[in-house]
Amino acid sequence: MTPTAIRTVRTGRLLHITIDRPGRMNALGVDDLVALDTAISGAEATGARAIVLTGAGRAFCTGADLTAVTGEEPEVVMDAANRVIRGIVSAPVPVIAAVNGPAVGYGVALACAADLTYAAESAYFLLSFTSIGLMPDGGATALVAAAIGRARATELALLGQRLSATDAAQTGLVARILPDDQLAAHVEAVAGTLGAGPRRALELTRRALAASTLGHLDHALERERAGQIELIGTPDFAEGADAVLTKRPPTFA
Repeated sequence: MTPTAIRTVRTGRLLHITIDRPGRMNALGVDDLVALDTAISGAEATGARAIVLTGAGRAFCTGADLTAVTGEEPEVVMDAANRVIRGIVSAPVPVIAAVNGPAVGYGVALACAADLTYAAESAYFLLSFTSIGLMPDGGATALVAAAIGRARATELALLGQRLSATDAAQTGLVARILPDDQLAAHVEAVAGTLGAGPRRALELTRRALAASTLGHLDHALERERAGQIELIGTPDFAEGADAVLTKRPPTFA
């Protein structure tokens, strides 16, 4: 296991990447983001033909670990986070997200950046950024809107409403939901099919789909980067972060 929360295991043609910090609901620090980017970008060199991304324990990923990133330079955090999303979208091999539990904040972007996203029935999706004085990042403003449309994406982003796995499937945010005890087996079967498929044909198909549906992703990442860097320096974020850490409702100016 690596010193970060990122654990990788290659089995045959599949590379399993697990965010392994269950005690923090798989929240990510900068070192974790760097390790995750390294694992994704180096997947093909290991001989993997497909990537499965999931979380350990009862969560998929609950976004940034506020206790770990608060002292970091905002530019460093945002650049590391954006590299991971760009790496998933541009990976030469298919990426499958197995959303085994809550996907919150940046975790939603991780799930939606994958080519195929499958969720357990107990999972949910939550863009909780505005509740701490921030805006969505990780390309979520483009990824979520591309999947479910502007109206529903705006509702999720501005109001911070929780989206159940069932609703996520009905709106098109995920490909399918499975009973919790069947998620892993289903993802393994799909990953096995992709891993045995024609690598170059799959790569070109993925690129074509991304170009057609996510042509504005880079612009979205840059807008989010600039906005988030501004917001991180505001009293509203200081209040929101403290409210989360002290488990109380925030009081914004």
